[in-house]
Amino acid sequence: MEEYELIVIGSGPAGRRAAVQAAKLGKSVLVVEGRRRVGGVSVHTGTIPSKTLRETALNLSGWRERGFYGHSYRVKQEIGGDDLGVRLMKTLEHEINVLEHQFHRNKIRTVNGTARFTGPNEVAVRRADGSDLAVRGERILITVGTIPYRPDSVPFDGDHVVDSDAIVECPRVPRSLTVIGAGVIGIEYATIFSAMDVPVTLIEPRETFLDFIDREIIDTFTHELRDRGMVIRTGAEVRSIEKGADGWVTTTLADGRTVRTEMLLYAAGRTGATAPLDLDKCGLTVDHRGRITVDPKTFQTEVPHIYAAGDVIGFPSLASTSMEQGRIAACHAFGLPLPPAPQYFPYGIYAVPEISTVGMNEQEVRARGISYEVGIARFRETSRGHIMGLNSGMMKMLFSLKTRRLLGVHICGEGATELIHIGQAVLNLKGTLDYFIENTFNYPTLAEAYKIAALDAWNRMPAREG
Repeated sequence: MEEYELIVIGSGPAGRRAAVQAAKLGKSVLVVEGRRRVGGVSVHTGTIPSKTLRETALNLSGWRERGFYGHSYRVKQEIGGDDLGVRLMKTLEHEINVLEHQFHRNKIRTVNGTARFTGPNEVAVRRADGSDLAVRGERILITVGTIPYRPDSVPFDGDHVVDSDAIVECPRVPRSLTVIGAGVIGIEYATIFSAMDVPVTLIEPRETFLDFIDREIIDTFTHELRDRGMVIRTGAEVRSIEKGADGWVTTTLADGRTVRTEMLLYAAGRTGATAPLDLDKCGLTVDHRGRITVDPKTFQTEVPHIYAAGDVIGFPSLASTSMEQGRIAACHAFGLPLPPAPQYFPYGIYAVPEISTVGMNEQEVRARGISYEVGIARFRETSRGHIMGLNSGMMKMLFSLKTRRLLGVHICGEGATELIHIGQAVLNLKGTLDYFIENTFNYPTLAEAYKIAALDAWNRMPAREG
């Protein structure tokens, strides 16, 4: 039986960051990946594919130029699945090559196969040829990610009724689309296809969606989606989903309304990919969605030498936070002292338009009883926004009236996920409104929105004493 100081099950963002961190500490590391090549969900069906499809759709549709040239402007008149697939395959191949080189450079061994526990420290890996590899790990990290939730009542066929895996494995552009589930994944795909002028109906059983985002940002976002023709039905329970002989899908809601489209994407939740692991053999249990409970500071499970990180432990399920979780887990596993984690990290939703946020939203500020002021900037108020032809996009900033400290930044619009990092830095460094008032920003840039929003808040704030 081969022995390693760390076995990592899964090679997504958390797994690869943990493996590299452990290797940098001089530890022997084995990474087990269930797919034919490394990368995990992030590279093969999640983060990278969805963002690549988004960029392809925006480029080929001419979306970013329509502010100048009108809604009829197109770079390519007819966009098909092949157009989406070409760029997708090139991007994924590059990402995989980078990861394989990174593992090789750090002398990390990788094995492709399905892992399962045979004891607290023992793992068997079933390889593609049917053979088993038995390995033993002094410490083990589980980073297997998640898989789409697939209820039996939904007639998945991989073509007309699909989940978020199938929609990138064989991409195509349907004549119409129903998306069930207004979580991050559902919102992203609904808006990507809408940007390609596909009629989209978004169905969410709850009355609200993306509840962790500032409500004013969601109101702005929702208005923009409806303004371009997307149908959004919240508080709508799905009674049945049926596929007709012609392949078109009819979705019947509890109130009797029906939606008939050529394709349906079911994106109502994901479950931890823990079923094949035989976790009972190592003493671990999972919740009803297959997720593993960990110490949020160290990512240690109830079995001290076993750690878990990434989407398999639940919220926030971001590639960026998963990487940091993996690094922290590896450091803790081998006794490396950890600096205190930053209080705030950014969320990015790669919809069309983008949403990004860091710090407290207005609901949270009110709930805490903090006296505050708000500053708003519209991207059309910036010269860069005019140059880019932007008719929409906004930044919202929250400041404490008592200390003038920045409390939160919330952005909806072009480049939101890039712009947010300025706010993140100031927030974690406990900066105040005065930073934005007194410092110079490049001109013309969208980043000028920080100064505009800060001045907007400053105009309504009491003057500083002294």
